[in-house]
Amino acid sequence: MTGYDAVVYDLDGTLVELDVDWDAVAVDVREIYHRANIEPPGNGLWGMLEAASDVGLATDVESAIAAHEHDGARTSARLAHADELLERALPAGVCSLNCEQACRIALEEHALNPAVDAVVGRDTVETWKPDPEPLLATVRRLDADPDRALFVGDSARDQRTAERAGVDFEYVGEGPSGV
Repeated sequence: MTGYDAVVYDLDGTLVELDVDWDAVAVDVREIYHRANIEPPGNGLWGMLEAASDVGLATDVESAIAAHEHDGARTSARLAHADELLERALPAGVCSLNCEQACRIALEEHALNPAVDAVVGRDTVETWKPDPEPLLATVRRLDADPDRALFVGDSARDQRTAERAGVDFEYVGEGPSGV
């Protein structure tokens, strides 16, 4: 950990495990498309979210996903890296594909918020991981340079985000999983 001025963590699968049935979320989002009499762009949740703004459903789709995330954050399980976060002396942030409020709820539920100086969720900036901007925004909020920061995550998307942002990356566990 030496040589870094800041560390940024992914949330779900890294610090906590959100208690979210993602298949149920996709069903709810598909229902929003069907109620609007619009054919969803496939069954994948993230594809439907990405396409939602093009068909005027962004607000409804985001709200449906966020509601599940808020509930899942309240009943989330704390993971081992949460303890590591509390032990670090470096400025720390969270950069997540989950909405910002769900991140804040989970951090509060697990008494991690005092150790986190910046939170950037899916709805905090204009783009989502693996675009580099969410991670770069988190690093800027920590007053660090990308080449002096570390991003800790659990997915190939997290690794791509770090590469695109010019930030060092470290996997939790055995390697990529999840979205």
